[in-house]
Amino acid sequence: MKLDGRENDRELNPADLRGILKYVPQWRHHTFVIALDGSVVEEDTINNLMLQLAVLRNLGIRLVVVYGIGEQVMKLAKDKHLKVSEARGYGPTDYATLEVAINAAGRVGHQIERGLTRNGLKCARVNAVRATDRGIIKGVNQLFTGKVEKIDAELIIKLMADEMVPLISPVAFTKDGSERRINSDLLGAELAIALKASKLIYILPYPGLTYKGQLRLNVDFQEVKKHLDSKQKLIDEAVRSKAEYAVKAIEGGTPRAHIIDCRIHDGLLMEVFSKVGIGSMIHSNPYSQIRAARRKDVGAIFTLTKSAVREEILRPRSRASIEADIADYHVYEIDDSIIGCFRITNFPRSRTSELGAVYVHPAYQGRRIGKAMVQFAAEACAKKNKNRLVALTTQTSAFFRDTCGFSVGQRALLPKPLREQLERSDRNSQIFYKDL
Repeated sequence: MKLDGRENDRELNPADLRGILKYVPQWRHHTFVIALDGSVVEEDTINNLMLQLAVLRNLGIRLVVVYGIGEQVMKLAKDKHLKVSEARGYGPTDYATLEVAINAAGRVGHQIERGLTRNGLKCARVNAVRATDRGIIKGVNQLFTGKVEKIDAELIIKLMADEMVPLISPVAFTKDGSERRINSDLLGAELAIALKASKLIYILPYPGLTYKGQLRLNVDFQEVKKHLDSKQKLIDEAVRSKAEYAVKAIEGGTPRAHIIDCRIHDGLLMEVFSKVGIGSMIHSNPYSQIRAARRKDVGAIFTLTKSAVREEILRPRSRASIEADIADYHVYEIDDSIIGCFRITNFPRSRTSELGAVYVHPAYQGRRIGKAMVQFAAEACAKKNKNRLVALTTQTSAFFRDTCGFSVGQRALLPKPLREQLERSDRNSQIFYKDL
């Protein structure tokens, strides 16, 4: 399986601390719902994961932990020579399976409680979720499988305000006190929505959201939703449920959902406190945004493009020239960090605009960000009644031609000021254009 060049044993280093210090104020007093797959507690890295949760809590981030028990249900059933009707809470739960699930939930909850306690955290297993019958689905009685009827958000918020970590079991009670088995992925999404969480983080021993084995790092939830609805089954089965409920959470107002690998040392901290992260982030549209540049962005744009200028990918632009033309620039911003930029230049008495200074931070290249910026520029020009967008390039002809659908052009297409600028330059740039 392709892991995008990442090693599972990567650890935080001193350079990472700068990123942590930058993001700590941003997330302090925010709520994260941590959804642990049942198999996580069986991994050797469970102690490190408990330590990471303690770090997050001690940095002022409010945590709720919900856990799965599918792995434990199968093991306990095997030890007792029982055949379970459904281990993970997707389908019908018969009485024998429910009894095993109750046992498993107690054991796993105890293990997590012990791990948090060893790292100095106060925690409490709390019956803040009221279950109801899932009923009959496609003609099949789901028996003791339940769904969420109500969440006592006020109780959970009070516990978090008292610096406690609420632990939520995947076996919940109905109004009359009967047990129901609830899928923990669903439970995580429902909690994130009810608590207005900033993040829902699914943790399991698997790289993240994968499309036929290929890890995706940064994905718009609409894309995930489209693939979930498709008959092609592009999303791998190991994470399909988590992808489905990540979309549910985002549609319910949670800005971001993550799917990360518990086997990566300090992976949770790197996912939260670094630009790139180590797993998959599924985000709502406001997360990745293109906006007009502001004067305070001059330094960031200059720094971002400096290496590209040095490698002659972009033509030289001084800090002063960027500041003078800042009204022409747009930036692509993620978590208040500028990771991409471009410039639209308009010319007097011409319906042709130039697209320049198109650049994406190397850590984010290959994620369709450049294409999104070009599409944005084309639409912005069309709205201003421009009929052609041109670009001059020395090293990115394949990007403009193959990715963005531009055609090779001649100098005669260029507005006079741009043509004269090209003739004075020694860059010998290729000309590409797109009719709008």
